[in-house]
Amino acid sequence: MNKAITDGVLLMPPPFSNGLAVWSREDGTPGSASYDGAADAAFVPADQDFAGCLELQKTEGTQRLRYSGETTLLPGCYLQVRARVKAMSGNLPAVRIAGWAGGAGGAEVTGLVTTGPSVQLTAYGEIVEVSAIVGVGQRTGVDMVWGSAALYGHFGLDLTGTTGGVVRIDDIVIEDVTSVFHRKMMDWVDVTDYGAVGDGTTDNAAAFEAADAAASGRDVLVPAGVYHLAENVTFENGVRFEGTVTMPDDKRLSCIRNFNLPTYIDAFGDEVLAFKKGFQALLNFTDHESFDLGGRRIELDRPIDMAAAVPGQETYEIRRVIRNGQFNVVASSNWDTEVQTSTASYDSADPLRLTNVANVANIPVGSLVEGTGVGREVYVRSRNIGAGTIELSQPFFAAPVSQTYTFSRFRYVLDFSGFAKLSRLAFTDIDFQCQGVASGVLLAPDGNNMQFRDSYFTKPKDRGISSHGIGCQDLHVDRCQFISDEQQTAATARVSRCLNVNANDAKIRNTRFQRFGTTMVLKGNGHLITGNHWFQGDNETDGPRVAGIVFTETNVKSVLTGNYIDNSFVEWTNEHDATPDFGTEFSFGGLTITGNIFTVNDAAAWFSWIVVKPHGAGHFIQGLSVIGNTFKSLNGTTDRIERVDDSIAGLDFGRTRNVTFEGNTFNGVGQNTINPVTLEFDQSAPSVNWVLDVSGYLPFGGWSREVTGLVFENAVENGAAQPVFAMPYVTTLDGANNNFVRLTWPEAVSGRVHVTARVDRPI
Repeated sequence: MNKAITDGVLLMPPPFSNGLAVWSREDGTPGSASYDGAADAAFVPADQDFAGCLELQKTEGTQRLRYSGETTLLPGCYLQVRARVKAMSGNLPAVRIAGWAGGAGGAEVTGLVTTGPSVQLTAYGEIVEVSAIVGVGQRTGVDMVWGSAALYGHFGLDLTGTTGGVVRIDDIVIEDVTSVFHRKMMDWVDVTDYGAVGDGTTDNAAAFEAADAAASGRDVLVPAGVYHLAENVTFENGVRFEGTVTMPDDKRLSCIRNFNLPTYIDAFGDEVLAFKKGFQALLNFTDHESFDLGGRRIELDRPIDMAAAVPGQETYEIRRVIRNGQFNVVASSNWDTEVQTSTASYDSADPLRLTNVANVANIPVGSLVEGTGVGREVYVRSRNIGAGTIELSQPFFAAPVSQTYTFSRFRYVLDFSGFAKLSRLAFTDIDFQCQGVASGVLLAPDGNNMQFRDSYFTKPKDRGISSHGIGCQDLHVDRCQFISDEQQTAATARVSRCLNVNANDAKIRNTRFQRFGTTMVLKGNGHLITGNHWFQGDNETDGPRVAGIVFTETNVKSVLTGNYIDNSFVEWTNEHDATPDFGTEFSFGGLTITGNIFTVNDAAAWFSWIVVKPHGAGHFIQGLSVIGNTFKSLNGTTDRIERVDDSIAGLDFGRTRNVTFEGNTFNGVGQNTINPVTLEFDQSAPSVNWVLDVSGYLPFGGWSREVTGLVFENAVENGAAQPVFAMPYVTTLDGANNNFVRLTWPEAVSGRVHVTARVDRPI
C-alpha cells in the first residue's frame, strides 16, 4: 500500500526553495505566524550537503517548524516524517520530529503523543537524521499513535535546549511506510516492471528510480541482464542484484540500505570496480560515514588511482571510513618502480624547488628524490612542466648547484596523490597484502588527520605509508602491524621503510614494526610515539645496526614513551634543512625519551641507541630528557648508550642546556650515562689539586660545564693527618677535552668527596 501512488494523496511538503510562507513557527494552523521574512530564518540555495535548505537560528526555548498544509491521515496508513539537520554554529540543540493533530472541523485532537524521539546534536557539520512514524494503530515502531480521530496533521520538527545556535535543515520528507506494517506477498519490486531493459545499452536510470520509489521498504530486484545507467542512481530501499550494471566513470550508484562492498560486487560484477564505485559514493553521499568491505578480499594487479575513482572531487575533508577487508596484490609489471634520471639546479634560497629540470614531464609526482646532499624521504610534491620546475616535499641539506638526480616512483596499492587535499579518511581492520610486489598507501599532497587503525601492512616492497607533501599532518597509526619482505636480508642492506612524515603532530601508537630497513622518518614536531615495538635485527654476528626512527628536525617537541626499541637506534638529524649550519633557529632540543625498552643483540660494540647527527656546524643540545628507560645488550657489550655521529659536523658542547639522563637501567653496557652525575672520588695522597674524572658519565662525550654539589665524607686531612676545614674552589671544563673537574685547596690535602657534575647548564 502506498497512498501517494494508489490514491494520489499528496504527502510531501513543498521544498524550502518555494518560499517560507507555508512554514509556520507555531502549530501550522491557519493564522499562525510563518517564517516568511523572519529575522531568524533564511533559505540557503547552495549547501555542500543539502543543496537548498533552511537555515534557522534558535531564538525560542522550543523552536517549532510546521508545514501549514494539511497532510492527510487515512485509516490503516502509516507515515514516516524525516528530516536531516546539521549544526552550523553556537549552542547545540536537540532535534525531534513533531506535529499537530487535526480532527473534524479543524479542531485539535488532544491527549496524543505529538513528538518523536529527540536527538542531541553533538558536533558542527555532522549530518543527523531524525524521523518518526505516525499512524492510527498501536504497533511496534510507531512513534506517534494518533488513532482514528485525527484526520490530518501539520508536521515538521522542534529544536529544543539552549537558544543561540544556528542549524540547517534539509527539505522535510513525508512518506507512506504502510507496507512496513502490512507486507505484500512479494517483498521486492522488479525494475523490469518499470521499464528497465537489460541489454547493456538502454539507459535504465529512470526505471531504477521509479522501482525504488514504488518499493516502499521492500527490496528492489535487478534480474539477470546487463543494465546501463547513464545518470546517478540512488536506492533508498534495499536492492538485490542478479544482473549487473554499467555506468560512466563520473556517475554514481548509491545503495543506501545495503551500502557495502558485497552489494557493489554484485552490482558491477568486478571487485576492483566495485570498490572504486563504492568509494565514489562514499565521498559524494552523506547518508553513510563508512564503506564496509564485508570481509571481502580484493585482488589487485595494478595500483588504484583513488582520485580518478571520484571524478571532480579534488578536495574532501569530511570524516569517512573504509573498514573490514583485504587488498591482495597479484604480481604484474604494473607494479614495477618507474626510475628516471634528470639534471636539475638547486638553490638553498628557494629550498623546496628544483629548476631547469630536464625532461620534467617524464618525472611522476610522488617520486622519491635521491642525489648528493639529499636527505631521506624527499619526494616530488608537484611539477610545473611549462616552467621546468619541481616542488619538493623537503629541502636538501647540501646539494650542489647542479647535478643529476634519480627519481623513483613506487607503486602503491592505494594512491591518493591525485587529490589536491584529503583529510579525515580512516582505514580500520584493513589488510594490505603487498606480497613484496607493491607498496601500501601514498597519501594526498595536502590534508590532515588520516587514520590507520587495527590494520596490517604485509610485505610492502618499498614503503608502507608514504607522504609526498603535508597530507600526513596529524597522521594517526594505531594498533597496526607492519611486516617486512626483507626479514632474511642483513639490516644494512634493507631498503624498505614503514612510513614517513613531513608535517606535525603524528600519533604512532601501539603498533608493531618487523625488520624493515628503517621504521619511520619524521620531519616536523609535536609527534607522540608511544607503546610501539619495532625491531630491525638480523642474523649477522656482531653486525652493524641502522636507525629505526629518524627525527629530521632540530627542535622536535616530541615524546618517545613506552616503546620497545629492538636492534635499532634513534637518530636525530637536521638533514631536511637547506642551511644546516646553526643560525637563529632552535638547535637540537624538545625531545623526551621515557619509559622505553632498548635492546640489542649480536651487535658491534660501538653500537648506541641514541645518535645525534648534525648536518651543519654550530649546533648543540638544548633540551633532552632520557628518563626511566631500560638499556640491555645481549651476546656482547655495548660501549655506551648514546653518541654523536660527527661524520658531517660535531656539537658545540659549550652551549649544552637542559639535558637529563636519570633513572635509567643499564645491562651489558660498558659505560653508564648519567646527568647530573654524582660520583665518589678518593684522593689518597695529599695534593693541592684534586683532578676528578667525570667524563665517562657525561652524555655524548660532552664537557663538565657545571658542578652543583660537593659533599666530603669524613675529614679532609693535610700531610700531618690534621683536619682541614677550608673549602676548595672548583674549576670546570678542566683537562684537554674540557671534561674533568678540578678542586684546588689552599694546602695539600687528602680525603673522599662526592661531586655532582653536569654536562649542561639549566639556563
